[in-house]
Amino acid sequence: MNTYIPKCNQRKLSWKLVDAEGWVLGRLATRVATILSGKDSPQFTPFLESGCGVIVINAEKVRLTGKKLQKKIYRHHTGYPGGLKEIRADRQMARHPERVVRDAVLGMLPKTKLGNRMAHHLRIYKGSVHPHAGQQPAPTRLEA
Repeated sequence: MNTYIPKCNQRKLSWKLVDAEGWVLGRLATRVATILSGKDSPQFTPFLESGCGVIVINAEKVRLTGKKLQKKIYRHHTGYPGGLKEIRADRQMARHPERVVRDAVLGMLPKTKLGNRMAHHLRIYKGSVHPHAGQQPAPTRLEA
């Protein structure tokens, strides 16, 4: 019996459209990360890019449970001395809800070159309008 290993150039990137309205942030992020890594497809290979591209719309309508809106803090460093910036989740959701979803999804991808390539196939938009009609994304209904 022979083992089949797909080649990188045999892969054609397809796109899936995910509506984030009403989803809890962590549950949405795990399902999107699974699609990006390709673990939902029969051609999954751990060391190759075998996933689909994902377009997430309605990022502003994602939910955070409990008191996370008031207590969760997002931190980043500007690169300058004393440049640690902090912002609460409620302010981040009001200003840039797509960053909240992106941080959650990227936290669930591998921290390698392969994970970086997977992250390039993630597009997140605040509202329901996106400029990727040319990619012909297939609307995907995630299991609850």
